[in-house]
Amino acid sequence: MGRNKCIFKLAPSLPLQEDFVYHWKAITHYYIETSDDKAPVTDTNIPSHLEQMLDILVQEENERESGETGPCMEYLLHHKILETLYTLGKADCPPGMKQQVLAFYTKLLGRIRQPLLPHINVHRPVQKLIRLCGEVLATPTENEEIQFLCIVCAKLKQDPYLVNFFLESKLKAMALQGSASVITEDMIKDQESVTTDTGQPGQPKETPGASGAEHMEKEDELSQQAEELSFGLDELNVATSPESSTACPNQDYNLVNSLLNLTKSPDGRIAVKACEGLMLLVSLPEPAAAKCLTQSTCLCELLTDRLATLYKALPQSLDPLDIETVEAINWGLDSYSHKEDASAFPGKRALISFLSWFDYCDQLIKEAQKTTAVAMAKAVRERFFIDVMEPQLMQTSEIGILTSTALLHRIVRQVTSDVLLQELVYFILGEQREPETLTDINRHPLRHRLIEHCDHISDEISIMTLRMFEHLLQKPNEHILYNLVLRNLEERNYMEYKPPCQEDKDVVENGQIAGAVDLEEDPLFTDLSPDNTLSAQEWLSASPPVSPEHPKNDGKTEVHKIVNSFLCLVPDEAKSSYHVEGTGYDTYLRDAHRQFRDYCVICLRWEWPGSPRSLEKCNLEASFFEGHFLKVLFERMGRILDQPYDVNLQVTSVLSKLSLFPHPHIHEYLLDPYVNLASGCKSLFSVIVRVVGDLMVRIQRIPDFTPKLLLVRKRLLGLEPEGPIIDHMTLLEGVIVLEEFCKELAAIAFVKYHTSATP
Repeated sequence: MGRNKCIFKLAPSLPLQEDFVYHWKAITHYYIETSDDKAPVTDTNIPSHLEQMLDILVQEENERESGETGPCMEYLLHHKILETLYTLGKADCPPGMKQQVLAFYTKLLGRIRQPLLPHINVHRPVQKLIRLCGEVLATPTENEEIQFLCIVCAKLKQDPYLVNFFLESKLKAMALQGSASVITEDMIKDQESVTTDTGQPGQPKETPGASGAEHMEKEDELSQQAEELSFGLDELNVATSPESSTACPNQDYNLVNSLLNLTKSPDGRIAVKACEGLMLLVSLPEPAAAKCLTQSTCLCELLTDRLATLYKALPQSLDPLDIETVEAINWGLDSYSHKEDASAFPGKRALISFLSWFDYCDQLIKEAQKTTAVAMAKAVRERFFIDVMEPQLMQTSEIGILTSTALLHRIVRQVTSDVLLQELVYFILGEQREPETLTDINRHPLRHRLIEHCDHISDEISIMTLRMFEHLLQKPNEHILYNLVLRNLEERNYMEYKPPCQEDKDVVENGQIAGAVDLEEDPLFTDLSPDNTLSAQEWLSASPPVSPEHPKNDGKTEVHKIVNSFLCLVPDEAKSSYHVEGTGYDTYLRDAHRQFRDYCVICLRWEWPGSPRSLEKCNLEASFFEGHFLKVLFERMGRILDQPYDVNLQVTSVLSKLSLFPHPHIHEYLLDPYVNLASGCKSLFSVIVRVVGDLMVRIQRIPDFTPKLLLVRKRLLGLEPEGPIIDHMTLLEGVIVLEEFCKELAAIAFVKYHTSATP
């Protein structure tokens, strides 16, 4: 046998087909002549002959016109060489032959440019070989298996219609409907048809002598498919639990199933390659493949079961800061080493594994064909969010609540797929869009519980839940803001409509509150550098369109009135920012410009109106309820003088984010002090007015109030070292937050009015 390679090299003048046949015969003769079938394949010339056959096929293709099938390729197809190699690989005879066969298939599909998969004598053995992949984990052939599967996936990505050759569900699905015995000629044609790159039906080129044999082969295949069908039905008769991760219909999409098995490989590189293969398959646009993928494979179960397993492996208690600050997770780079990590903490390995797999699910859904993406996202919601996460979020243990909320917060921040985000939003908030009432705020229990947690006895839980809502509000999903706030403002029934009277005119003289600052002379509005502002055209392009029924007015009087209302809310004796350099209004204005622009871009596609809904079309008689979310936020805002500094920062941060949204009803309700509130209604401005009234009374009882307030501010800014504890610290810190919040609201109001008034 050892002389075979030498003979080939000494006879280069032989036609390619003779050389090809010679090498194939040498392989088949080995099995006839050998008596030692336990010697490894590497001790034989089989690998060399296979390599020579590949080289000949490549050389033949290079010497011919594009798309023309040569005699060597015809020989391979007609003599079912791939079928024979599959049989030898399945038997792994001699030992190691499976690796050789996998490598041959991989190189053949990768190096030959002409489409091979449409040929029945290619896709049939390829399908059979696919079934052998992933059968047993950690085998010596895993690397060759994943390389083979990935080249098949790559070919399907190039020509998505080819995936139909790898779907075995048509006959089986009909059998399940009681039509298994009826196999029509049309069905056979459907199974065997070949579509060219132009989308026209065609047949792969065959030699005249091969056509009869090919017809025989099709009949043989049909008979074999019927046998497989019968066997598949027997398998389907076995009862399985619907909750089991293996409770799938008959495995019709074997390419997916083999990749799913290899995602469980202990070799991380193999698992990542399998995940990449699945990423290619889910993105195929073929509807039949998408349906089979979600209905006839365990893909959804694998994604969700592994999410659940990794989530349950997390410690019961994790530091929220660790959950938030653990490095950015990329599913393909999950190679954490505890020994090399100077910032390791208990559970970090488990946390990275969970977040890495969630990132993979997110990216998979993001890349998937639409129906596949929806099915996978719904599975994640039902089998992971509801079944696994919700019980943790609804528990009463404070440690458990804090950890589960921190994990939810991380997931909210991390999700990028619009489809998965939609399911996450429905999980957290529910799907309700009608106005809330006090009697039905518990309609979606998780939403109710999370909003209640914003006012939890544990400050840590309150802060974490508020942060989760803050990040949720910044996600590009219209339902979030509508469910939390907008649905309760649609009718504008927070207003009591009445024409202006003389008393109202007396309050404001020349558009200003008595003693208010003239904005045109205030550094807040005059010291902006051009780098920190947008041109009129940029603001227009970033802002929602204006309804033609509600043309813009100049807005100047309104902005003076509103901004000064907020700036003058806190009395001078309770202000301390003007005593400290660098705490002016300009920073808030710059931030408001940037943030409002970002919010306008997000909200532009939601087609919000540019002006409030006409009062004639509103039901002002309906009783007003601001909604559970705003109710809790207003209650917390009302206690700003008696709450910890960190809680106050988070409450005001959420309220300022809400105020930035470019919806006219939100602006009117949260930022317009001159709205005539209906009886019993409260707004953000009215809540702050009550806080200031309480503050004025309490200031009188605190000696040296202003010096103490200034000292606290300097300590918070790090301008003064920590010293003796100051009396009334919570109240003093609350006053500072209140002053800053009013400045921030003034800046937001100015920016929004400036935008709406831009011609």
